[in-house]
Amino acid sequence: MKRIFDITLSIIFLVLMLPIIFLLSIAIWVSLGTPIFFRQDRPGLKGAIFELIKFRSMSNNLDKSGNLLIDSKRLNWFGRLLRASSLDELPEIWNVLKGDMSFVGPRPLLKEYLPLYNTYENRRHDVRPGLTGWAQINGRNKISWEEKFKKDIWYVDNQSMWLDIKILLITVKKIFSRDGINAKGTETMPAFKGSLNEKK
Repeated sequence: MKRIFDITLSIIFLVLMLPIIFLLSIAIWVSLGTPIFFRQDRPGLKGAIFELIKFRSMSNNLDKSGNLLIDSKRLNWFGRLLRASSLDELPEIWNVLKGDMSFVGPRPLLKEYLPLYNTYENRRHDVRPGLTGWAQINGRNKISWEEKFKKDIWYVDNQSMWLDIKILLITVKKIFSRDGINAKGTETMPAFKGSLNEKK
């Protein structure tokens, strides 16, 4: 049922959002140059790696040593607007249609984090990752990693169609309020360094 829901909704969204996707692609090309899309390997269901696709929101500006500048230096007003409105996530609808992701589930994190998860945290991969999720509507990047994982696992244990619909509706509200986009002192969320203990 959930997969049918994801396929149907992703087709509808892709058709309706096509003009917006086209206009955003032009705006990103003018503001940030190429490439227009940000692609990165992320772990999905059961930890299987897939290529996540988003709109690029940061420049590729380098320092004198040839290294990428910190996020705050590469994120201009347009990139901040993309992130604040969550429009940078639109291309992920393609990931949903392909079956890499679902509309609702734990957000797909970096594949470099895979060896750092304990048994409890790794359970977030028992379901497909989502465009939005229980942690996203309950603090997003403002909550700690421990709280985020607790909410991810709660969703895994309590998922249902009604809960998914509730999360989607609250997500729309959160997008307009721009709540929880950045963690304090950072542009997004501090890097995950691993857990201090093995929680079962």
